[in-house]
Amino acid sequence: MTSKYTVALIQVDSQNDKAKNMKEIADFIDEAAAKGARLVSLPEVMNYIGDPEKGEKELEETVPGYSTEILMQKAKEHRLYVHGGSFTEKNPQGKRHYNTSVMIDDKGEIIATYRKLHAFDVTLPDGTVCNESARISPGEKIVTVDTELGKLGFSICYDIRFPELFRLMALEGARVFFTPANFTMPTGKDHWEPILRTRAIENGCYVVAAAQIGKKPQFTAYGNSMVVDPWGTVIARAKNETGVTCAEIDLDFQERIRAQIPSLKNRRADVYASAR
Repeated sequence: MTSKYTVALIQVDSQNDKAKNMKEIADFIDEAAAKGARLVSLPEVMNYIGDPEKGEKELEETVPGYSTEILMQKAKEHRLYVHGGSFTEKNPQGKRHYNTSVMIDDKGEIIATYRKLHAFDVTLPDGTVCNESARISPGEKIVTVDTELGKLGFSICYDIRFPELFRLMALEGARVFFTPANFTMPTGKDHWEPILRTRAIENGCYVVAAAQIGKKPQFTAYGNSMVVDPWGTVIARAKNETGVTCAEIDLDFQERIRAQIPSLKNRRADVYASAR
């Protein structure tokens, strides 16, 4: 296993031209490779963000499909791992699509597929209703995968608000969490960093958080893509623009932090089993 390597966050402003978005992403992967990255991570809905009133059926892709095949080609070309953020995946079982992420290895092969578990369903005090589950079919599996870069665990955006997901991935051996997102400006400025740092601290894991930036049809995205180490320190943060931001993953450092604060070992599973 490689204990120390460079991860590159790619922060993008995805709009309603899929080909243009993917060309920009491909160019950024080239840049990340030139900077020595062994692992590249992309944001949520990395390939297209358009007007939801115009429908999303034409955006749906299979796995593999148009966007993932471009990422697979780049991974193979540069011999690096690519975490594909997320995209709209066609659901053969129904009308609602999946919000899906893939992990591609350095041979250009998809080694893991994760579908967002938690849908953002809320009725605001002013009566505004947001039911993400009306459009998105939630996944059914917690996903981790063993790689030469350590065991990796997956989430997408709203998932970060559910600590039990991350604890279960950590107990399965995950050492690096991916949290691609398209956070809004109001929630992002107050919640994004504190939640990511907490997920890192409580599990002794690295958190790789690539995010969207820019004005979208319904809101302005917060950006602030970052990497958080197991101590909870933000070791890399993207500027307020699109681009590539690099950080070092050091799994030996992680082992030292887990030895210093052994919260995973000190759990009381005998008590938790009866909790609801």
